Amino acid sequence: MPNTNRISLMSLPSCLFCLAIAFIPALVQAQTFTDIHDFECSVEGCIPTAPEVLVQGHDGNLYGTTNQGGTNDMGTVFKMTPAGVLTTLYNFSGADGWNPVGGLTLGQDGNFYGATRIGGANNIGTIFKITSTGHFTLLHSFGPGEGSNPVGTLTLGRNGNFYGTTCSQYGPWVGFEVTPSGSFRALTGFIPPCPYGGMILGNDGNFYGTSQVGGASYEGTVFRMTPAGDVTLVYSFDLTHGIYLYGPVVQGADGLLYGPTTGGGSGGGGVIFKLSTVGHLTLLHQYDINVLTDGSNPRAGMVAATDGNFYGATSAGASYGSAPEGTLFRIDSSGNYSIRHVFDNTHGSLAEAALMQHTNGKIYGMTQRGGPTNAGIVYSLDEGLAPFVHVATPFGSSGQTVQIIGAGLHGTTGVTIGGVPASFTVVSNTYITATVPPDAASGVIAVTTPTGTLSGDHQFAVVPVVTNLTPTTGPVGTQVTIKGTGFLGATQVTFNGTKAASITVNGATSITATVPTGATSGRLTVKTPSGNANSIGSFTVTP
Repeated sequence: MPNTNRISLMSLPSCLFCLAIAFIPALVQAQTFTDIHDFECSVEGCIPTAPEVLVQGHDGNLYGTTNQGGTNDMGTVFKMTPAGVLTTLYNFSGADGWNPVGGLTLGQDGNFYGATRIGGANNIGTIFKITSTGHFTLLHSFGPGEGSNPVGTLTLGRNGNFYGTTCSQYGPWVGFEVTPSGSFRALTGFIPPCPYGGMILGNDGNFYGTSQVGGASYEGTVFRMTPAGDVTLVYSFDLTHGIYLYGPVVQGADGLLYGPTTGGGSGGGGVIFKLSTVGHLTLLHQYDINVLTDGSNPRAGMVAATDGNFYGATSAGASYGSAPEGTLFRIDSSGNYSIRHVFDNTHGSLAEAALMQHTNGKIYGMTQRGGPTNAGIVYSLDEGLAPFVHVATPFGSSGQTVQIIGAGLHGTTGVTIGGVPASFTVVSNTYITATVPPDAASGVIAVTTPTGTLSGDHQFAVVPVVTNLTPTTGPVGTQVTIKGTGFLGATQVTFNGTKAASITVNGATSITATVPTGATSGRLTVKTPSGNANSIGSFTVTP
């Protein structure tokens, strides 16, 4: 039965803990925590853990996985309304996979993609596709040379394929790519051990992930993987700056990466950090395992919400098994931290699954334990944030289709991408598509509906494309006109790796650059904040 708990915290089990809570920083005005669903293990699945995350579908419902329970006690896939009405879509049976820890990812076709940690033909994991009505397709069973035991959530790449990592106990830890039809390719065996939280797609088109251990001190890392599989360590953690990363990072509007560690820091209870993509780290908050006030051991991935803040969860209080049973928190990019809810076990505990924001403005997540049968719950946190549209395809070049999810979209009269009008199609009241126009600029997507304008939840990246060069040959000093799309904000042009001394961005579709001294024949590359674009043909440098 859904239970609304107004953060009164009066359900805590003893006056001792009530006294401790009295010193918690202000729990603020109008947020409302609601236990919207209590898992029934044998029929629905149960015990959702890190890094399982809910994802919103084209129909406005939430979709997710449980890593245990169901009719075969091997985990399930479920659909849930924003109010908490759950429908089990699929029960795993072993041959098709078992223990789907990573949750689901929405594909460009509107279907959901995920992985199981074990099961399949070799009992070391699978990759699958499932529709919103529960039609299941086994895409791939992991085999020799491909790694094993994928845990993290799959990540949609700019090419429409999915990227992930494996997390076997002893390695190798493999980065891989899989197409929507199931064509699998191992990219690298040099991923740090063990990438539990999965990866995110960064603004630059690369993937960023975390590892439990590895790095200089063998205490965890943040790493970068290119779509081709080249891996670079961005940061190696140590006891002072936090250790052992289970959750993924999230990228803020400032381009920095934010995330938690489960241990280390000044109080030994983990930290919240921000990190540049070139490795500059700042500690925003440090947890003390001897203090009840703000919890400890944050494992859950945080969400970058539309109010500019980050919301996350701790899995414990002063120590594992003590009350309070973890917290929900809010933190901003400067480290200002506040508790939004304290779990009491009756309405959830061990909040390790990643958080997400629905287009109704509410934050959603799951706990591993708690509830009437101690099988976990699904909760919502209402901070009074306004509805918005979710840009399910946060990138694209001219002519590509963008998925936009929301509510009240019937009667939409306009869509803009970075302020530029785009053609669109209203598919349903909760889903529309738009086409990236040739002169589009990276920026916010806005949808004008009969009741007002809804903004996208993050910046849309217009990916540059080079279509032709004029001329295609010439000596040093030749002015070359580069035609294409997505050029606004371009910062650099190189001729076979040699940087042009100056460039002129004539607009979204044209750049002028001068052949620099030292240039050699080869491809020309345009660099923008949303990625790089190479010319199809070469420019020939003549004497």
